Amino acid sequence: MLRRNVRLRKEYLYRKNLEGDERQLYEKKRKIREALQEGKPIPTELRNEEAKLRQEIDLEDQNTAVPRSHIDDEYANATENDPKILLTTSRNPSAPLIRFTKELKFVFPNSQRINRGGQVISEIIETARSHDFTDVILVHEHRGVPDGLIISHLPFGPTAYFGLLNVVTRHDIQDKKAIGHMPEQYPHLIFNNFTTQMGKRVGNILKHIFPAPKPDARRIVTFANQSDYISFRNHVYDKGEGGPKSIELKEIGPRFELRLYQVKLGTVEQNEAEIEWVIRPYMNTAKKRQFIGE
Repeated sequence: MLRRNVRLRKEYLYRKNLEGDERQLYEKKRKIREALQEGKPIPTELRNEEAKLRQEIDLEDQNTAVPRSHIDDEYANATENDPKILLTTSRNPSAPLIRFTKELKFVFPNSQRINRGGQVISEIIETARSHDFTDVILVHEHRGVPDGLIISHLPFGPTAYFGLLNVVTRHDIQDKKAIGHMPEQYPHLIFNNFTTQMGKRVGNILKHIFPAPKPDARRIVTFANQSDYISFRNHVYDKGEGGPKSIELKEIGPRFELRLYQVKLGTVEQNEAEIEWVIRPYMNTAKKRQFIGE
């Protein structure tokens, strides 16, 4: 298993290093296409390669016409199988954190919660890889209050680090009559205001920890972004009393906010992995500057 992971990692890094050459080839073929479409002469620097490039253009389809990056490859096969999530906590979790992770187990379908014990992060990731988990979710706390959530996609990343704020568990929701039982249906997903390039990236990471729902599923999970704070809400809906077209929403909890502070191109234990994006001091001094939504 160790040799296999080393081999796959080498193949992944090889594809990543090819991106520069592939993009140069794409730019050459783009210039050839534009020249042919506009009836202009082929650029001088490409005339020696014209025949070969035109042959490659003729053989292209919609999957090969645009260069793909290693970021595309991370979730290229994600829809072929349902996600399988390993859910755990920091060491020596408090009772509130254990209660919260028990609720998260029902929030994320196909998740398995394990006790961290004395395991280090590298052991957890290796265990998850060997048992074909697609993602590992780690929940952290500060003095009994959940304050961090890490989503690490397997086998090679990415890893998103979120701050966790305003956590309200099902037990803490004041109007307990408003919450129903916790269903295990695969939910429909709503993403609001994930419009920037990084917003789409974050939405992709969050989307792929949920399996595809059935059309008649009555559970809805919402990720609503406002000023880079992502509000998570978990509802079920049913027919209301106002007629056949009326719908009644019922919150089933838990609820919390997420604040992205880093995305890393690797799994959580890889300290040497390239950082794709990280929040910096003074990045938020401009009030209108947004990183996830407009």
